[in-house]
Amino acid sequence: MKIEIRPVERSEAVDYLKVLPYANGLPNWEPAPASWHGGPEAWPPPRKPATKQQLEAWADEVMDDHFHPQAAFVDGKLVGGSAMLSLAITVPGPGAVPFGGVTATGVIATHRRRGLLRGMMQAMFDEALERGEPLAALSASEGGIYGRFGFLPATMRSRWELERSDARFIDSELPAGSLELVDAAAARQAWPQIQEQIRQLQIGELTPQPDRWDGLSDEAAGTDGPMRYLVHRDAAGDLDGVANFRLPWSPSPEHTGTLVVDEFQALTPDAYRAMWMLLADFDLTRKIIAPSRPTDEPLRWMLRNPRAMRITRQSDNLWLRILDLPGALTARAYDTTAELTFAIEADSMCPRNVGVWRLAVSPEGATCTRTAMRPDLTMDIQALGSLYLGGMSAAVLAGAGRIRAHRPGAVTDVARVLRVDPEPFNSFGF
Repeated sequence: MKIEIRPVERSEAVDYLKVLPYANGLPNWEPAPASWHGGPEAWPPPRKPATKQQLEAWADEVMDDHFHPQAAFVDGKLVGGSAMLSLAITVPGPGAVPFGGVTATGVIATHRRRGLLRGMMQAMFDEALERGEPLAALSASEGGIYGRFGFLPATMRSRWELERSDARFIDSELPAGSLELVDAAAARQAWPQIQEQIRQLQIGELTPQPDRWDGLSDEAAGTDGPMRYLVHRDAAGDLDGVANFRLPWSPSPEHTGTLVVDEFQALTPDAYRAMWMLLADFDLTRKIIAPSRPTDEPLRWMLRNPRAMRITRQSDNLWLRILDLPGALTARAYDTTAELTFAIEADSMCPRNVGVWRLAVSPEGATCTRTAMRPDLTMDIQALGSLYLGGMSAAVLAGAGRIRAHRPGAVTDVARVLRVDPEPFNSFGF
């Protein structure tokens, strides 16, 4: 058996697409209720296999300069594929750091458990380092796959529900500004404006693909009816909020009258409160559902009864992996002055990360260099990726055995250096 891992050529792009779950109609998410899905069922129905025309159209996109596909060939046959997108993520500072976003991954059933995915992942890591991307990230379709490649969750997301009858705000006066229901064309213009400003402020947010909102439409989708769009403008008339919502049809009485907020971004507290006040009191509705929201949603604390906003599902969101340890740690900012010495004992896929490191940080910047000093603690590369954006608990990871302290207070010091408030969040995947 001859195995070859290499980039995809244009003539092979259709064969590459055929091995991917989203194109061949096979399951592309593990069978568990998904926190990003707003419908009453556990997860969306599976996609139909792509048509020949769709595959040919997608094949041109595969060869985009920002899309870096790798394929696994066994005896000359393409049996597996994965890819990285060249994107950027907002890190504490805030500032944008380039990363490789792992996407479009699959190995056909007859060729699994042969190390093909590891081979493709290694090739993508190596290429990302050559491009100067110190991080890799992904949205994991199955939770048990990617830890062995060095990934661990760095952001979380929640799906919540709120009964309209319980949506009573502490401050019931509508903030200054104006709300407007707009069509898809207006929403397609509003989203990039708002998202670019959000991205500069929100730790964990990603640069969107250029065509991210091209598919917004006023046309109905099956029995669900069309997507609806809401914008908010401040007192000066400047756009400062946008949301997509829908009113899905349901054959069962318990799910009728549900309003699902698929996307929501606001630049100011006033825009945030005004938009939620309208969405939570929409005529002829009974319940509001918001999938894939931050775990620390401010709306809860605007309600007279904070318990009314019920978390119904919660899961990991973005999984992060450190490719270039000193490059990643010096790319983000820190709001305290401190020194830490830590050890990474193993990283077979990025061996330059292994060793003892001295991290010196201050509000003016950071240095991260190798040292012969005794480490304050030892952590695995997965734990460092999880902590990197500042949203995960060092104490919890230490309790799980992923961090081992060698002096009292070392875990607390890591938390003090890396933790941020509010928690990082990415509003979409890739």
